[in-house]
Amino acid sequence: QVQVVESGGGLVQAGGSLRLSCTTSGLAFDAYGMGWFRQAPGKEREAVACITYSGGFAPYADAVKGRFTISRDNAKKTLYLQMNSLKPEDTAMYYCAVSSGAYCSLRQGFFSRWGQGTQVTVSS
Repeated sequence: QVQVVESGGGLVQAGGSLRLSCTTSGLAFDAYGMGWFRQAPGKEREAVACITYSGGFAPYADAVKGRFTISRDNAKKTLYLQMNSLKPEDTAMYYCAVSSGAYCSLRQGFFSRWGQGTQVTVSS
């Protein structure tokens, strides 16, 4: 059974940083692209970033470019999202997702397995 578990969320002041982690089990982590998505209250879920199986390609949503960095450690079967210069508008539930294949896309339909999410709250 595939499990996807996020951690690292919390409350931070604007301008601060957080690092999210996502661990998986039950799948060959190094064979799949991975992604981060977020959903703010009253809004639709949106893409943040994704990364291919090898880490060689990682597109970002315009809203987070230059502030967030997605990375992965295949040996540890863990995905990361380093979030710097956080803004109140980054407040959301952040979800980790497993792609349907080795590559990735910022389209949600490309992802087949999802975690339960970790809450990030940025105060002004």
